[in-house]
Amino acid sequence: MMIIPRQSYCLSGIVTLYFFFLVSLFLHTLASPLLQFCGHGQRDALLEFKHELPVNKSNSSPSLSSWNKTSDCCFWEGVKCDAKSGKVISLDLSFTSLNNSLKPNSGLFKLHHLRYLSLVGCNLYGEIPSSLGNLSHLTHLDLSDNDLVGEVMALVGNLTQLRYLSLSNNKLSGNIPVSFANLTKLSHLYISGNQFTCVDFPLILENLTSLSVLNIANNHFESTLPRDMSRFHNLEYFDEGGNSFSGPFPTSLFMIPSLTWVTLSGNQFKGPIEFSNTSSSSKLQSLYLSQNKFYGPIPKSISKFPNLESLYLSGNNFTGSISTFIPKLVNMFLDLSDNKLEGEIPGWLAGVSTLMLSRNSFNSFAKSFEVSDLSYIEWLGLSSNSFRGPLPSWICKLRPLDLLDLSNNSFNGSIPQCFKNTLVGLRELSLRNNDFSGIIPSEIFANATKLALVDVSGNKLEGKLPESLINCESLQLLNVKGNRFKDKFPSWLSSMTSLHVLILRSNKFYGPVYDPHVSIGFQSLKVIDISHNDFTGTLPPFYFWTWREMTISSEEDGSMYMGDPGFGDFYRLSMEMVNKGVDTKFDLIRKDFRAIDFSGNNIFGEIPKSIGLLRELHLLNLSGNAFASNIPQSLTKLTKLEALDLSRNQLSGQIPPDLGSLSFLSTMNFSHNNFEGPIPKGTQFQRQNCSAFMDNPKLYGLEDICGQTHVLNPKPQETEDLLEPEEQQVISWIAAAIAYGPGVFCGFVIGHIFFTHKHDWFMEMFPRSNPRRSAR
Repeated sequence: MMIIPRQSYCLSGIVTLYFFFLVSLFLHTLASPLLQFCGHGQRDALLEFKHELPVNKSNSSPSLSSWNKTSDCCFWEGVKCDAKSGKVISLDLSFTSLNNSLKPNSGLFKLHHLRYLSLVGCNLYGEIPSSLGNLSHLTHLDLSDNDLVGEVMALVGNLTQLRYLSLSNNKLSGNIPVSFANLTKLSHLYISGNQFTCVDFPLILENLTSLSVLNIANNHFESTLPRDMSRFHNLEYFDEGGNSFSGPFPTSLFMIPSLTWVTLSGNQFKGPIEFSNTSSSSKLQSLYLSQNKFYGPIPKSISKFPNLESLYLSGNNFTGSISTFIPKLVNMFLDLSDNKLEGEIPGWLAGVSTLMLSRNSFNSFAKSFEVSDLSYIEWLGLSSNSFRGPLPSWICKLRPLDLLDLSNNSFNGSIPQCFKNTLVGLRELSLRNNDFSGIIPSEIFANATKLALVDVSGNKLEGKLPESLINCESLQLLNVKGNRFKDKFPSWLSSMTSLHVLILRSNKFYGPVYDPHVSIGFQSLKVIDISHNDFTGTLPPFYFWTWREMTISSEEDGSMYMGDPGFGDFYRLSMEMVNKGVDTKFDLIRKDFRAIDFSGNNIFGEIPKSIGLLRELHLLNLSGNAFASNIPQSLTKLTKLEALDLSRNQLSGQIPPDLGSLSFLSTMNFSHNNFEGPIPKGTQFQRQNCSAFMDNPKLYGLEDICGQTHVLNPKPQETEDLLEPEEQQVISWIAAAIAYGPGVFCGFVIGHIFFTHKHDWFMEMFPRSNPRRSAR
């Protein structure tokens, strides 16, 4: 038997491994795009595009930092090449701050093999150049969320390979070019959030039968929809809300079985709605028909949508009662508000997650509602209906509830102790404008840690304000206006760091506003109205030192109005208060609005000098109190002030002229005080009504405002009383010179004539007596 040496085995194994290594390396190299170098023309076109951008921006962009001549452009950030040809076929620079316009001769349009182009959110501006039509291989084009303007060029219709096109959220306008009808392969079309108008839109749309997503919302379309929408057999998502489409309800649209989302809200559709031809296999989940002109009853045929999760029918003219039109409503969002529905609320609605029935004529609840399982309801809006009587007992079963709005009804009786259970987890509570009476249970807010809004205004509630409110650590608005609360000023609220709006107006609160034993706080307060109560006492000079939100402009989130962002546009903080002398309803409260109303009380002493720290203040009303002394000069530093009312106090001294330099100050009232001296000059004062200065006996200079003399010019001794002794002495000498000067001058002239002209005329008028005759 032959023995093979061990060395031979080792050598053979090494050779085999080396061979496989070379083969693997060769195959990897063949498959590697490293061999498919980006052509010089492709690279140069990309670099040309980069160099078109502002230097400081392109250099700082991470997406473009890898773009240089020393590397293969196929490996640059956002760039993809074809594996065989090495041509650039994809460019994705989404959310890169390009901060530039698209130039007609841009290097971008030299990439003729592009199939995918995304420049969404790149801060692009200017018009879309017609050169874009040269990229005829594009299948995906996204230019959304920029500042592009002008019309869409007809050459876009050359992009016949497009399957995805998004131009949403720009400032594009004009007609949609008819050449859009050539884009027959489109499956996704997004042009929402522009200013497009198009009369021929139905004609264009009829050719785009491959669409699965069509979003044309929030434009200026005024046409009708194609008569037969069922031809779009692939359509899944259809949104044309916020336009002016008109015509009858498009019943053919709901014959499409693949449809899951439909929005027709905010248009001019009219007539009854009907779903009799709906596909039995419909997948519809969300239906938005709000803010149109639909009328008639809500049809029972809507029950043909077994998968329906959201139904918005608000803002129409639907009438009648609610029938049992939907068999399965668990976790459904149902909005029927702002219609003309009436009658009782059936028990089957207890299964929805959101029930919005506000601004109708409902008047009662079915007995089956009271015994139903109410654990599904999270939002319940019943405001502005015709409900009467005490709160129904099932109210205490509503857990967990986020929003409860029972405002503008005729509910009466007391608020039950069990209501404490309902408030656990609740974020917004509105019971305003009902007939609730009695005392609010003291511990009712003990576990209401998530409450952001409490509005019980316009009732007959009495007693003390429940101090359990201190547990509402998320509280933003507290409104108890127009009740009969009788309590001291709730200084304990000043420690609440989320409180933005505090309204105690028109109650029986009493005593001093300032408590030296309690830290002032109110760091987050933006609006306070404690008018028409019985508050007394003085305010120390430092009273407003800690009111930070009225002192500096704070960082806000993206929303414009106060409220819980979790409710979107459904519920925002609202209030009523006197603005520029007029009772004003604020359906929405701007986040930058700042106001103080202490009017109609008996607060006395000086206006605190710290008022000048509140640089963000828009409205200040201290009228109807007993404030005395001068207007603090610091008040002239409130550069954003729009309305100032100091009337019906005991203020004195002169009105500070610098108030006239406050450019936003459009309304002032200084009447019924003890001001003296001249009305300051300036446009802001000249624009005021004459009544704004009345009943100030020592105030003068109203000729330009009232068109006539307001009071007689003050007597000399009154003027002298306003002057210092040195000034009086100087004025006396001036007055003497004015009085005696002309007389002395005339005396000199007459004397000169008398002694130089032989006084013949004098002798004729006054002849001498004859002494001889007189002796006779």
